[in-house]
Amino acid sequence: MAKVESSFKNMVITLFIVTLIASLSLGGIYNLTKGPIAVAKKKAQEAAIREVIPEFDELKTFSVAPDDGSDSLVFNQGFKAGELVGTAILSYSLKGYDPTPIKLMVGFLPGGVIDNTQVVQQKETPGLGTKLETPEFRNQFVNKNPKEFILKVKNDGGDIDAITAATISSRAFCEAVERAYVSYEKYTEDQK
Repeated sequence: MAKVESSFKNMVITLFIVTLIASLSLGGIYNLTKGPIAVAKKKAQEAAIREVIPEFDELKTFSVAPDDGSDSLVFNQGFKAGELVGTAILSYSLKGYDPTPIKLMVGFLPGGVIDNTQVVQQKETPGLGTKLETPEFRNQFVNKNPKEFILKVKNDGGDIDAITAATISSRAFCEAVERAYVSYEKYTEDQK
């Protein structure tokens, strides 16, 4: 077999072939995994909804634009025997330590009392900001009525104990809950 002479033309062709094969491989892997990833995200979101509102047999989902923020909030109203038992709102904050949005599912009982919260997405500092997911932090919101309970950390005049060394993450969590509550109240008022 004769040795191919190394020339600019041969190097460009080789680079093109390698790039084409890599691109096709990545595209194929993306197409193979996007379906299972979407299914996993949907299951995680459904589990979060079931975690934050009482048991339901029917779910009505729709989007509501918040007064502040660029993305709509997803409202999930749970009904049991035709009666509203709770509303789970997928909310967010862009003010966490990491630039990735913190996403929460916040559950409200009819009347606006917070039933529970669940972290859906966060990339905060491991061992510090990730403590947002602990029951010790999240339980501070359970059975609280935001009309009487200030959804801010104590350093900012609120009622929430911030996570030690993770005040920024704690503030972002509070902001996401507050965004959900304000949108819930506005939506409820508009429906009257």
